[in-house]
Formats: sequence, C-alpha cells, structure tokens
Amino acid sequence: MFDSLEIIKKMKISDILDESVVRVKLKGKSKDEIINEMIAIVNHSNRITDIEKVREAIFEREKIMSTGVGNGFAIPHGKCDAVLDIVAAFAITEEAIDYESLDEQPVHLIFLLIGKDSMVGPHIKLLSRISRLMNKEDFRKKLLEANTPKEVIDIFKSEEAQYFDN
Repeated sequence: MFDSLEIIKKMKISDILDESVVRVKLKGKSKDEIINEMIAIVNHSNRITDIEKVREAIFEREKIMSTGVGNGFAIPHGKCDAVLDIVAAFAITEEAIDYESLDEQPVHLIFLLIGKDSMVGPHIKLLSRISRLMNKEDFRKKLLEANTPKEVIDIFKSEEAQYFDN
C-alpha cells in the first residue's frame, strides 16, 4: 500500500509537465484567448474525459477572482470530475496580455492546472509550489528567455533540484 501523503510531498512540477504541454510564444491576445489556448494544449491528454467540463471549471474559478497573481504570471486552475489525474500545461505568451492581474500588470507566463475533485491536497500543494517558484524573479527571467519547450522543462527541473527534496 502506498502513502498518498508521501507521494504529494515528493511531487514536483517537472513530474506533471513534459514538452507536449509546454509552449513558447503563445499567440493569444486576450485573457480568454490565452486560457482557451491553454485548454487546447491539454485536450490531447488521456487524463481528460470531458474537455468542456474542464473549460467550465477553469472559467468558473476565474469569475471568483483573477488568477493573474502578479509579477507577469497567471495560474488559471480548477477542479472537476472530468479529469482522472492532475493535468497541467505551461506557456510563455508572445505578447504581454492584460489578464486583469491583482497587481494590474500584464502577463507573459501562464501555468494551467486542473485537478480531480477528490484530489484537493495534491492540487493545493502544486499551486503552492508553482507560486513559490514563480515568486523568484531570476526564475521568471530564465523562463522568459527560453526558446523551446525543452529549455522550459530544464529550467523547472534545475530550479526544483535546488529547492525541493528529492
């Protein structure tokens, strides 16, 4: 029997991202376009049973309060029963996007996270880890300079190796 708390403790962002769900130079020009592009990125996942329920969960969460958390970063997220496990995507926008951020600054870095309704713990843990990394100015700068999905993944892995237990 496995200990789910132990799995959560060891979970890394780089464990849920791969090059297929990372984009550089995302083209959207508005908050809604960007969120829809992010949802399209994960649409191929075999962990999603109903993409429209995923879309609805993310936009419903966005109505509560903008997920543009500041420092040029947004983390659209939601929980629903239309995923079998945690699903994520990361993108760097081509242009600065007015995302109605809490600091009223435009966004360039977007991390989409969708969790299963019953997996609140891992969802919150990942949101916390993502926020912790994104609060580091050096880390954000490195991501903005990345030119390929592989570079983005390598930046996440390198940063996590410094800050999280293996």
